[in-house]
Amino acid sequence: MSHKVEFELGGRTMVIESGRLAAQANGAATIRYGDSMIIATVCAETEPKEGFDFFPLTVEYREKSYAAGKIPGGFFKREGRPSEKEILSARIIDRTIRPLFPEDFQGETQCINYVISHDQQNDTDIMALNGTSAAIAVSDVPIEKTIAGVRVGRVDGQFVVNPTIEQIEQSDINITISGSKDAITMVEGGGREIPENELVDALMFAHDHIKMIVDKIEELRGMAGKPKFEYTPVVVDETLKAKVAELIGDRLNQYNRIADKETRKTEKKKMQDEILEALSEEFEDSEGTIKELIHDHDAAVMRKMIVEENQRIDGRQPDDIRQLTSEVGLLPRAHGSALFTRGQTQALVAVTLGTKIDEQRLDELEGESTKSYMLHYNFPPFSTGETKPIRGTSRREVGHGALAERALLPIIPVEDSFPYTIRIVSDILESNGSSSMASVCGGSLAMMDAGVPVKAAVGGIAMGLIKEGDKVIILTDILGDEDHFGDMDFKVAGTAEGITAIQMDIKISGLDIETMRMAVEKARTARLKIIEHMIQTIPKHRDQLSEFAPRIITLKIPQSKIGDVIGPGGKIIRAIIEETGAKIDIDDDGTVLIATIDGEAGKRAKERIEALVEEAEIGKTYDGVVRRITNFGAFVEIIPGTDGLVHISELDTSRVNRVEDICKVGDRLKVKVIDIDPEGKIRLSRRALLDNGGNRGDRRDRNKSRQR
Repeated sequence: MSHKVEFELGGRTMVIESGRLAAQANGAATIRYGDSMIIATVCAETEPKEGFDFFPLTVEYREKSYAAGKIPGGFFKREGRPSEKEILSARIIDRTIRPLFPEDFQGETQCINYVISHDQQNDTDIMALNGTSAAIAVSDVPIEKTIAGVRVGRVDGQFVVNPTIEQIEQSDINITISGSKDAITMVEGGGREIPENELVDALMFAHDHIKMIVDKIEELRGMAGKPKFEYTPVVVDETLKAKVAELIGDRLNQYNRIADKETRKTEKKKMQDEILEALSEEFEDSEGTIKELIHDHDAAVMRKMIVEENQRIDGRQPDDIRQLTSEVGLLPRAHGSALFTRGQTQALVAVTLGTKIDEQRLDELEGESTKSYMLHYNFPPFSTGETKPIRGTSRREVGHGALAERALLPIIPVEDSFPYTIRIVSDILESNGSSSMASVCGGSLAMMDAGVPVKAAVGGIAMGLIKEGDKVIILTDILGDEDHFGDMDFKVAGTAEGITAIQMDIKISGLDIETMRMAVEKARTARLKIIEHMIQTIPKHRDQLSEFAPRIITLKIPQSKIGDVIGPGGKIIRAIIEETGAKIDIDDDGTVLIATIDGEAGKRAKERIEALVEEAEIGKTYDGVVRRITNFGAFVEIIPGTDGLVHISELDTSRVNRVEDICKVGDRLKVKVIDIDPEGKIRLSRRALLDNGGNRGDRRDRNKSRQR
């Protein structure tokens, strides 16, 4: 039986329905918002799989081309590997729902979302997040709380819930927020240098709508929900737990005071191997459980140090930032480069400048578009001292790259003033703490080094949190272990003026607004310190581009002349490219971009194009070529493809009997445009220039030649 709830959200009706589609899944829900529709499903096992010592949750978000009335491109004409948009959407759902499952539940769980209709106005990622929540709510899969999510924009100074795609383009804020009735659990997005207090206002605005959606999902659960199934909880042998604790003793308390990550990691590994060997006979096949017990003990020791002693692993106080070092111009042939190091996190960032030809072309449900600015993030295994296979770009790398790309977007110059395609690549060489925020800092420095006219420096910082009872401690510049064992990962990037990107994941049930307000303010203080350091490395962008970067010349030609420049079958423009070596791109609006390393070649290409599109002007003088002679005058080509008539009476100041007495075919002749009739016929004059003293020498020379 089908059940559904309807409600108004952002001036549109949202319909959540269950029981109509995908009945064999543990839970399923469809959401319609405008003419956009998604179906969300959840399936789960009641028993944990053998060999799993973690909660195996997978989330997929896939867009069907038929949803927008499209046929996929490519040879096979079917959807392939997930796009970046699909990966990022799946990550948002995963990060929202993962903390909500019971800690002792390890049944394999899979959430799949299909976009089955898209009206190109209402984005479907938020719909999928709410659909997943509804599918889990009505299912028999155990979960501790109901969540929901919204996107917040701001148009003309007013917050907008779930802005349309058109409104997002006009908005200075684009943030996705999810949470329960009690607190916010996930934040992802950015804006154009948003002040901290305005960000908090946006979160409060979002939470009001989240609570309303949660009520509606719970209403649907009341109508269509299944009883939650009984699962086999993960139970640890108390004897094993006691023996592991005994063998650990005080060692973790000592090791967690070792500042160097590798030394600390080595000592913990030795201890783990000793414990596994000591218990291998008595507790056979319990290796995974023993490792999990050591992990939990490690987390408890680290958290106790911070809460009771105000002592962090590397000896810092909660608000301290690790040592910062940075340099630019490290790579001799890159157009711009920077090496940014914060403690044991290091990013090598390079900037490459290209032309319009280098833009990324996107074919999405919303329509076709291009990207002229990209940031790609790579996290090789050696950055953490590990050996792992490299099998393409991971979801984590896509997510971290998108965050850093979003952070730098507001400082990128507009295309009209800087018509380059910009690609930033961040290769992480060391990692112990937020490498995405190191990529932000390195990317900002590298663009300055490349001479990109960015408006300001952007810094980024990762904040953490430890919450024990009523005591809350916010940590600045968290280490990898503090992220792993802590309760929050909160990344904030921005300029000195405001926030450009934010990402927050809460591992506990949620955070109240006041705690978030405090975290945002502490992040601002840290960000300003980092920006101050960056400015000391390079105070502003360089005045000149790298000698290896292409020089781009921009000019505008009439749209009616585009065909003249391209020529039949592209013959003319190919000839210019072959002659000059320049790259030439012509937009439909007549904008011409000429790119070349050799400035002189670019200048020649520009002159060739200008000559092709030049139009005659009355009163202007031209150095033309005689193309045809008649009894009544000479036709002179003043612009390639454009000629005019010099009547015999306009050839000289005195009477001319024969045109050939003055010029012959192939002669160069200086002439002046004296008239252009409504049909475009051009009248030229040589006499007008002779009256002003022009071409007199030419006339005397010719007369002398005839006399001889």
